[in-house]
Amino acid sequence: MAEQSKKTFQKIMQESSIQPKEQLLPIDTKQKGIEIGIPKEITYQEKRVPLTPLSLKLLTEYGYIFKIEKGAGLQAHFSDMEYSEAGAEIVNSQKEIYACQTILKIDPPTQEEIVHLKEGQNLISAVQLADIKEDCMQSMMQKRINALAYEFIEDEGGSFPFTQTMSEIAGKAAVFIAAEYLTNQQYGKGELLGGISGVHPTQVVIIGAGTVAEHAAKTALGVGASVSIFDNSVFRLKNLEQKLGNRIHTSTLIPELLTKALQNADVAIGAMAMRKAESPCVVSEEMVQQMKAKSMIIDVAIDRGGNFSTSKITNHHEPVFEKFDVIHYCVPNIPSRVARTASYALSNLFTGIFIEWAKYGDLETYISHHKGMRMGTYLYKGHLTNELLGNKFNIKIKEIDFLIPPTYFSI
Repeated sequence: MAEQSKKTFQKIMQESSIQPKEQLLPIDTKQKGIEIGIPKEITYQEKRVPLTPLSLKLLTEYGYIFKIEKGAGLQAHFSDMEYSEAGAEIVNSQKEIYACQTILKIDPPTQEEIVHLKEGQNLISAVQLADIKEDCMQSMMQKRINALAYEFIEDEGGSFPFTQTMSEIAGKAAVFIAAEYLTNQQYGKGELLGGISGVHPTQVVIIGAGTVAEHAAKTALGVGASVSIFDNSVFRLKNLEQKLGNRIHTSTLIPELLTKALQNADVAIGAMAMRKAESPCVVSEEMVQQMKAKSMIIDVAIDRGGNFSTSKITNHHEPVFEKFDVIHYCVPNIPSRVARTASYALSNLFTGIFIEWAKYGDLETYISHHKGMRMGTYLYKGHLTNELLGNKFNIKIKEIDFLIPPTYFSI
């Protein structure tokens, strides 16, 4: 009996050895020739470009095909030759760019650009909540555009990497801008930001305790200024104190204390932006009236409405105006002032997104696997999927998770 069982087992093993075996094939992480079009920005004084030549060269190795409009990178000092040598096709018209399935750009599309968009195309750009027009939104909805706002994209920790990176640049730049406008060469009283030995230091008041505030404070402290930070979140204030030490003064937003600080301020920086709403206006016109003559307001939050009631949007050509003898700088895209640095920062983030996208083959599959990308999607196949925009334009939204059922939520 035992001998018979042994022979049976040997027969089974022999038969199994000639059965076909499953073979593990290598996973192809390269895109199958998906074209990405990068147009030259036509928005007034926008100088950034979303990808640098080095990043573009890397992404071509993943199978992407790039078309770039002639001169798209010139204002950030990236030449057409650099892009061509990196593997991009340089084209002369927007019409050729907008023939690509996916459009990658910095600013939201204008009506002039939306005309070129084709039904069902993918668009990755900013949305700029304070500036976006309803007619542009309706036009894209009618064309069933799949649109992602990069400032809404979240990482695995629930943070907004694009917003944080641009906020870091804006915070540092805000202090340098203040230094410029305090001098005699501009509108100021001829003061050196920070001060020197024996001279009372510049008083800088920062409203908000997020990324802009952190980097503005670091930069101001670095040149010797005295820094006070106001925010309603004690947690964020404590976090900044731990990072910056006891060199800063912090307070919650008590109107009396804020008014007193602004009366003594040489520079006031508005850096309070709400995560899912327009920026709160926390400084009244009366508070601004009590500020020192020729003091400086830089409202970094102006792209979402602004923190000062006296703020109004300006541009890089005419960046400042005076009200109540206080200088106001209210340019919404401060990072464009340092276009090359900002382009490198944006490119680093976009490169990571496209490398990850290459694993899935198409945008819908990629979005279905990544909650952070779904959070960045505000239009999908003609449906508005972003609550902020729905509230702004009184348009009924549809939840993106119901339009693209997620397969898993590991990221």
